[in-house]
Amino acid sequence: MKSNLLKISFVFIVIIIIASGFFIYKSDSAYKDNRSYIADVNEIEQLHEQGKHTEANQKAIALESKLKENNKDANIKTYIVINGLICILVIVGVFIYVYIKILKPFDVLSAFAANISKGDFDIPLDYERTNYFGEFTWAFDHMRNELNKAKLREEEAIENNKTVIATLSHDIKTPLASIVACAEGFKANIDNTPERKERYLNVLINKSEEVKKLTDDLLLHSISDMERLNFEIEKFEVCCFLEKGIKELTTSEDDVNIISPEFDAYINADKKRVLQIAENLINNAKKYAKTKVDIYFSKDDSNISIHFKDYGKGINDEDMPFIFDKFYRGKNSKDEVGSGLGLYIVKYLCIQMDGDVNLNNSSYGLEVIVSFPFV
Repeated sequence: MKSNLLKISFVFIVIIIIASGFFIYKSDSAYKDNRSYIADVNEIEQLHEQGKHTEANQKAIALESKLKENNKDANIKTYIVINGLICILVIVGVFIYVYIKILKPFDVLSAFAANISKGDFDIPLDYERTNYFGEFTWAFDHMRNELNKAKLREEEAIENNKTVIATLSHDIKTPLASIVACAEGFKANIDNTPERKERYLNVLINKSEEVKKLTDDLLLHSISDMERLNFEIEKFEVCCFLEKGIKELTTSEDDVNIISPEFDAYINADKKRVLQIAENLINNAKKYAKTKVDIYFSKDDSNISIHFKDYGKGINDEDMPFIFDKFYRGKNSKDEVGSGLGLYIVKYLCIQMDGDVNLNNSSYGLEVIVSFPFV
């Protein structure tokens, strides 16, 4: 664009110079007739000397008219030169203005777009709202910020996926090793006593459940990331539902104690997802607190709350701000198998069903409070 503007300006300047030169040439041609004026003056003098005064006066009047015409031509020449210079200065001024206000900012935008195309989103675009590209430049820089955020989110997602794969690969190895050892023990018929067989079977069941839990968490995480998780919302009485569902999840009735409320605890939610929340929280309590879990209910004007209370050491204070983050595992959980997705999934499921989850943490244990709108 800059080269085209230069060419156009150059053509206009050349046209102005040629036109000015043409008119000046014409003026000079007229001005060369001054030689005839000298001859006319000599002729007038001779007529006076000969006493022909009337004829001399007529010649003088004619000469005066010619001189006036000649002066007009000289003035026209001056006007042409001045106007030509003014036009050239205007063209140069317009070019400088266009270059500073339009071409230079446009070059900056072009260079910025080239950096964006190379994936460089870190260099901001300086802009002035007073130039013609002010708002457009602001929009361009805003686009850079959004692209940079998208790039960071993509990089974070890739790192998260790597973390999931690495974590699950490590955590699945431990229960699988136990399963393989027990299977080999059965195959080798190491000990045929009923007690040993029962112990092997319990190990196989427990470790298989650990693997199932890890893969279920991973599947739920993947589906939630793709926003394809389906929710079948319905009204139901949550206490009776959990009593029935938790009996199927636990091997010992002493592990979980459900305290029935003195009111009907009806909520609108997805039964399957509510049971997943309860399963996650009970498994966490068993794994980290290693105590029984009390489940009781409360309500206020707008919510039914389900309380899951264990009696372990609780969560470290420094872990509390991050405890619902994806893949986050507190200091107390480093020696246990897990993906760091349990509480993240609980929070996600609650929010998707218009609920919420909060923690009461103390040295006497951890209380998780899951709330749903009261029906």
